[in-house]
Amino acid sequence: MSDNGRPQGDDSSSDEPTQQVPADAQGSIRYQDPQSTTPREPTLAEQKARQMAEQRRADAERAEQAAAAAKTAKRRKMMIGGGATVGVVALVAAMYTASEVSASANASQQFCASDQGGQAVAAEPEKCDENYVHNHGGYIDHSSGFIFMPMFLGGPPVPQYRYAYTPAGTAPPSVGSTVSGSSFNKPSGTTIKDTKGSTIQRGGFGISSKSGSSGS
Repeated sequence: MSDNGRPQGDDSSSDEPTQQVPADAQGSIRYQDPQSTTPREPTLAEQKARQMAEQRRADAERAEQAAAAAKTAKRRKMMIGGGATVGVVALVAAMYTASEVSASANASQQFCASDQGGQAVAAEPEKCDENYVHNHGGYIDHSSGFIFMPMFLGGPPVPQYRYAYTPAGTAPPSVGSTVSGSSFNKPSGTTIKDTKGSTIQRGGFGISSKSGSSGS
């Protein structure tokens, strides 16, 4: 036993004071109140990175707006161009139709005729029909347009027929009669119809087509 009444060899009996370790030095996390804590200023690197990000976002928005505007302009041009094309086509079609109607109303009529004293006197249509002529022993001179029939079908003299043409807008004459102004010369640049109403030469826009045989 020691003089102070404690067992000998007991280290706890030392008179040295015991040191206390602060609580915040033992690895704990301190809570910062956002209401009272002042945020730190961003560094220059952070500020630059933020500015670059904002610039990239602004550039992307401008590029997107420019692409949308270009697409809209292209669509508008296509619509305007398509409308203009349709308008031109419709106008040409209307002009062509009007020209066709006018040309048909003012067409010259082709009819089979015989030359009597220089006048074209209407004859039966079959007298100018190639099949009829051949079947009845007649002859067609394609270079001159004259059609020769046997004498027993109209001679003497040998009956001759060829196509004649009325003035524009005039109906063909009845058999045995004539129309003033009729000619054996085919008019050019004029719509010509036969006695059945079929177009054998097309005028108006200068487009011509032929069907059947012609007298000149």
